[in-house]
Amino acid sequence: MSDRRLQVFHAVARLLSFTKAAEVLHMTQPAVTFQIRQLEEQFDTRLFDRTHNRVTLTEAGQVVYEYSEKIFDLYSEMENAIREMTDDISGSLTIGASTTISEYMLPSLLGDFKAKNADIKLRLRVSNTEGIVSMVENNVIDLGVVEGPVTNKNLLVEVCRTDEMVLICPPSHELANLDKVTAKDLVKYSLICREEGSGTREVMVDYLFAHGADKHAVNNCLELGSPEAVKGAVEAGMGISVVSSASISKEIKLGSLVSKPLDPPLTRDFSFVRQRQKFKVPAMEELLEFARVYCQRAKKADA
Repeated sequence: MSDRRLQVFHAVARLLSFTKAAEVLHMTQPAVTFQIRQLEEQFDTRLFDRTHNRVTLTEAGQVVYEYSEKIFDLYSEMENAIREMTDDISGSLTIGASTTISEYMLPSLLGDFKAKNADIKLRLRVSNTEGIVSMVENNVIDLGVVEGPVTNKNLLVEVCRTDEMVLICPPSHELANLDKVTAKDLVKYSLICREEGSGTREVMVDYLFAHGADKHAVNNCLELGSPEAVKGAVEAGMGISVVSSASISKEIKLGSLVSKPLDPPLTRDFSFVRQRQKFKVPAMEELLEFARVYCQRAKKADA
């Protein structure tokens, strides 16, 4: 889309937040505000009401939002129709991944894909699951790879593989002597968790609540912004955590951490998320087919 202002407006209108739109678009908040102001000057009317720390669409803003949805849909159809006609599998794809997946799953997948498809330029954006889904919703990225459930029914969600979540603790910890660990065992100790919006945090918290854990103990966990930070804090004896089994192979081999299965078990899905589009993009289909084969190999290796 040539008009960046409309893209910025569309993101703010969907999220009803200048701050969240800035994060999704990888812009500063003043830059987002400037783009909206320019669009309002063009139409000579306010598009948003900003009162009491709330952002809402004005009547004019709602009209612009509805037309922008149609414009972006038509633009995507045009691009995809041309690519389909020319059978073009070159070009570029922007992929977004949640932190755990970007660090422990995507490097080998994308490396192998790039080696076989040198004409396709790949870009990667990393955020937590909530941020990646927002980027897909706002057409900032072509494909998202996330952990946990996706509730937006307007998006296509395809499960890649199942990921087991496990307890991690230092080898000297009391829980290291158990064969399995329950939710009641976990909340006896200081918990370390990911930040709000993280898929790992969401499944951990939901699991603990579902099995009778005290909300106060869960809500007061130490929040850290990456899997590496969580593992480092656990290694330092600051607490225990629940993480993806895919993220700890190095630490297990080195003996710096111990992992224990949960009772009952806790799993979540790694999934591809994309917009529902009328036309298929050859480059996207090539990547998805490659990724499906990769996921099937990973499932067999886990079995």
